[in-house]
Amino acid sequence: MKISNNWLKDYIKTDLNSEKISAYLTDIGLEVEGVDQFESIRGSLEGIVVGKVLTCEKHPNADKLSKTTVDVGNGKVLEIVCGAPNVAVGQTVPVAVVGTKIYAKDGNSFEIKKAKIRGEVSEGMICAEDELGLSDDHAGIMVLDETKYEVGKPFADYFELTNDEVYEIGLTPNRTDAMSHYGVARDLQAFVSSNNLKSEFTKIESKVLNIEGSHDFKLEVEDSELTPRYLGAVIENVEVKNSPDWLKNRLKAIGLSPINNVVDITNYILHGLGQPLHAFDADKIADKTVKVGTVKAGTKFKTLDNVERTLNGSEIIIKDGKDKPMCIAGVFGGSESGVSSETKTIFLESAYFNPVAIRKASKLHGLNTDASFRFERGVDPNNARTALTHAINLIQELAGGKLVGEILEHYPEKIKDHYVVFRYSKLDQILGTKIHREKIKEILKSLDIHILNEIQNGLELSVPVYRADVTREIDVIEEVLRIYGYNKIDAPKKISFTPVKLSFDDQDALENSWARTLQSNGFHEVMNNSLRSVKDETNAVKLLNPLSNDLAFMRKSLLEGLLENAIYNINRKSSDIKFFELGKIYHKKETYEERKQLAILTSGREVAENWLQPKSATDFYYMKAYVKVLLEKLNLELHESALEDNRFSDALEIKSGDKTVARLGKVAPQLLKDFDISQEVFYAEIELENCQALRTKENLKFVDIPKFNKIRRDLALLVDKTITYAELYELAKSNKSPFLKNVNLFDVYEGKNLPEGKKSYALSFELLNEEKTLEDKDITEVMNSLIKSFEKEFKAELR
Repeated sequence: MKISNNWLKDYIKTDLNSEKISAYLTDIGLEVEGVDQFESIRGSLEGIVVGKVLTCEKHPNADKLSKTTVDVGNGKVLEIVCGAPNVAVGQTVPVAVVGTKIYAKDGNSFEIKKAKIRGEVSEGMICAEDELGLSDDHAGIMVLDETKYEVGKPFADYFELTNDEVYEIGLTPNRTDAMSHYGVARDLQAFVSSNNLKSEFTKIESKVLNIEGSHDFKLEVEDSELTPRYLGAVIENVEVKNSPDWLKNRLKAIGLSPINNVVDITNYILHGLGQPLHAFDADKIADKTVKVGTVKAGTKFKTLDNVERTLNGSEIIIKDGKDKPMCIAGVFGGSESGVSSETKTIFLESAYFNPVAIRKASKLHGLNTDASFRFERGVDPNNARTALTHAINLIQELAGGKLVGEILEHYPEKIKDHYVVFRYSKLDQILGTKIHREKIKEILKSLDIHILNEIQNGLELSVPVYRADVTREIDVIEEVLRIYGYNKIDAPKKISFTPVKLSFDDQDALENSWARTLQSNGFHEVMNNSLRSVKDETNAVKLLNPLSNDLAFMRKSLLEGLLENAIYNINRKSSDIKFFELGKIYHKKETYEERKQLAILTSGREVAENWLQPKSATDFYYMKAYVKVLLEKLNLELHESALEDNRFSDALEIKSGDKTVARLGKVAPQLLKDFDISQEVFYAEIELENCQALRTKENLKFVDIPKFNKIRRDLALLVDKTITYAELYELAKSNKSPFLKNVNLFDVYEGKNLPEGKKSYALSFELLNEEKTLEDKDITEVMNSLIKSFEKEFKAELR
């Protein structure tokens, strides 16, 4: 949010410079992220004088140029070559004389010099509005009213030049009280007064209004819960025109474009006092009746941006006497009821709407306006009349308006301030130190927090309703500390705590163990947003009021987020990727389903490039090795099977019993293409809840290295192509021999010299007798048993 220093000082007078103000605002939590300079006119008007065109004739050597003579006062006449199509004899114009600097939009400048243009002398330049920084108009030279501008007089004398400093404040969403210049000034005043700094604060109160005549307008509010307070005023004889320079400069300083005096006044009140207002063309309100309520779902309504929107029936709508929508309350006005140059009578609205209803309407229609930004966070309901009276006063002053009749108001039940019991002991406990009790009272008073009663060890407080973020004792403690100064609280030199050992049943223990393992092997942990867009909405959980279309669904998988991380790094020449993420995924099936997973993603080289290490890229088995390392910690019997998943081109599923514990594979080319990734990527996801539920409490047992050597024997088996290694492995492991310790696949061959439909598996078998050296007969017995099993079950042949 932008805050103008000049505007801020309308409410608080202080000798503090902008640097001090910036520092103090940051100290009290209104962090200043930057300070910009504002100039009401770009560059400088120095050297620009008022001149009068005496002669104007066609340039002899250029059709689009004119040769002119211009009187610039004191009997001095300049010869100027001008390229504007609208230059003519007798015009009063701004003239840049030799030596004047003209500033461009980008801040660069050039100096006017005496020169020859197509053979004709030119001693200056007749200026257009954009060349003077007055507007973006470059259609022709600026022609002045000769009755207002005196020839020879400096052009700058006719302008009230404004220089300003603008603070960019990083305001947290809960600080609705500071979403205005007055609110920021009020908070700054609390700080400077409690620190005995000199300042003078102007408290804003309702204006006394001059009412003339009466009106026939009526107000009807259908639901006081949706609209607790609503006020409306009828103002006649309004002249819609340009705003004065001071008002334009106030708005320009914070990045707003002036529109007309009525709209500019509503914006001035919104950013000045924090109360959104809306002006309707009163002559377009049917039956002179303003209704505040809802409409039927499906009703069409065209907003100010000329977009026809379909209302869903939950929005608060401002309607006329015929129930025709005129405005989505607190969000956006209608195209047919707004103020135009022909408007003579306006109905000016000031209200307090239900924040939840405004937020829903704003998000539903994707309309984020300055008004909705404040209404959905909760404006000050007690400020509605004050702001309205200030706006009426300005409209009377700047637009010639006349307030007719009493202000219409609906406020059946006053919104009460917050009641809070505050204990000194709790403050002492939180801070670890004591603040003088009178200092605490002084701070509370500076914050408009009223002391209702002093009780033993504390105070009963009434917190103003505009402080929507201060409703509990801890909130009051935070406010006291914020104004007192965080840096005044000494940090303890010694901090002690008792670490808590996680139990076996705590899933965090497993997660921490896996995270440490991956981190120690060069993986980097990432954390992505759970909200995203999805291509396939099947089983997706959609938000009712999403922040945007890109954040409309809960994620169905962790893969997409990791792929975004991958391409971000690849685009920055970091293509060797080892990521993992611990996070939840969400699905909507018969019921809503929420599961936590560990996701791992690798791509690029296994190790950094160097002269000694061969260029080895990560692959499916590289990923599988890490998955197996993590799963070994579970002490489970695992079995593998091929997996059909459109996210992968090749994939494997690992189960324990009938529960899936992991899936891994090579990411499908089409999915990589969607993310503009051109290198291979491998991904694995481990189901945390299943792993936690299945893991056993048995501790790993360590044994001595065997005294006797292992014996290795190899078999090359010719089998049908349909036979998988997993089937051979399971059959081998079912062998009853106590000597068979390990089975491994070290080669697969398909191709020449093999019968059609066959392939060859090369398996190794490790045999060991832990009590003595294996004899040949024992080895032969085991191998013959394995061969017979393979021949019987799979019709295998030895090669």
